Amino acid sequence: MAAKTYLAGDLGGTKTLLSLYREIDGQLKKEHSHRYRSAEWHDLESMLRHFLDQAPADLPKPTTSCIAVAGPVHQGSAKLTNLPWQMSQTSLSAATGLERLELVNDFAVLIHGLSHFSDEQQVVLQMGRGRATPAPAGAENGPVAILGAGTGLGMARGLPIAGGWLAIPSEGGHREFAPRTEAEWELAQWLKKDLGLQRLSIERIVSGTGLGHVMNWLLNRQPGIEHFLKAHAHAWRTMTADQPGYQDLPSFTGKAAAGGDRLAGEAMKLWLGAYGSVAGDLALQELCIGGLWIGGGTAQKNLDGLCSKQFLEPLRSKGRFRSLIEGLTIRAVVDPEAGLFSAGCRARDLVELGGTLS
Repeated sequence: MAAKTYLAGDLGGTKTLLSLYREIDGQLKKEHSHRYRSAEWHDLESMLRHFLDQAPADLPKPTTSCIAVAGPVHQGSAKLTNLPWQMSQTSLSAATGLERLELVNDFAVLIHGLSHFSDEQQVVLQMGRGRATPAPAGAENGPVAILGAGTGLGMARGLPIAGGWLAIPSEGGHREFAPRTEAEWELAQWLKKDLGLQRLSIERIVSGTGLGHVMNWLLNRQPGIEHFLKAHAHAWRTMTADQPGYQDLPSFTGKAAAGGDRLAGEAMKLWLGAYGSVAGDLALQELCIGGLWIGGGTAQKNLDGLCSKQFLEPLRSKGRFRSLIEGLTIRAVVDPEAGLFSAGCRARDLVELGGTLS
């Protein structure tokens, strides 16, 4: 009997990745893939039809699909933030001939991949007590959670259910930032004034963008200081990413810190401490005894920092609940295509479930 084929997608305002996966020896293997510039297409339906038409003839046609969408999904419908696309599971299935198709938020979709990630796709930051890997159908393992700093701060929760996971999206990155130290307090007050805000969300600091804000604050804290990142900070603060001359201050800060620059190192230390504390808060909030994962675009770039006490000590420092946090298994997701792979895992689950979950 031929192995089934699953269609997975990772849809963003700039690019879209579509892939066909097949299960070989219990593991999903990518068999065919294509990268599209999203703005060059009028809608997702035509893109999916083109991809399926170009697929190798020797691959069985997929019957199920999961598309990760960069935006909120509500009752099977979604709208991209940066493109005028309205999508629904029903219309996409009808247009492509797929029996079942599910739209999932592009961060929440990671929940479906967590228990299937290989050692190459993740790194253990802390090995907890008990079972180290949650079983998809084993409710005894309890909830899981993931957060990840990228442009913003993504969060999602997962509950084990029969045949897979119930992925629960979250906007926890928009909770109010709670300073723990005098430096964090000063940073928060300065940043609210600099950005003209009455309240400061967590992702203003705990995100890739947030690292830039931390570095900018340190440079402004000492007006007379001569530092090579000052010009970069000004361009970063006053330009958008698509403008000529834009400078990626967060990236420059990370590289400077790795090269031994004192001020950039101070920025990284503060950023990692805030990130670790937020990760520990999420672990407590979700009681994620099935495991906590750190994902997002900055995980692989800052893996040494995530393994350090600068990140892990604030994560564990939760008073009477320190022992609970120390008992959790915590991992970092380092596969840049983890979202696409997770969508493939969900598409496979849909075959077993015989449909989507409400």
